[in-house]
Amino acid sequence: MGLKEQDRRVLVILELEKSDKTFAQMQAMLSNQIWELVANRLYYSLFHAVTALLLNDHHEVGTHRGAVNMFHLYYVKTGIFTKEDGRLYSQLQSLREDGDYNCSIDVEKEDVEPKVEPTRLLISRIKTYIQQGEG
Repeated sequence: MGLKEQDRRVLVILELEKSDKTFAQMQAMLSNQIWELVANRLYYSLFHAVTALLLNDHHEVGTHRGAVNMFHLYYVKTGIFTKEDGRLYSQLQSLREDGDYNCSIDVEKEDVEPKVEPTRLLISRIKTYIQQGEG
């Protein structure tokens, strides 16, 4: 990517801020029980946190699928994050795609509500990992 370190740091911060904003949007959709949008915002909140993680560690981020694959390759397979974390990210991507693109599938409460707290915790662990790398 050829980013200067200072520019990389700024992008990491901006991605984490976007993750937080998107998570707040998800909470509004959750309180209104709009499950497709909960899935969408939940996925994007995690996507922005993972993008920050990848940028932080000097990995190029291209596509959504690429971000999922790189998360698995660099963080799940190496044991930094768990297989459950990788599975959650993949499941959220599928839910988001179903909700956004598949008119024959309805995202329901039981599909997405159990993923809210694990996603919040994973984002928190990603932030901790990034902060520890700065020290």
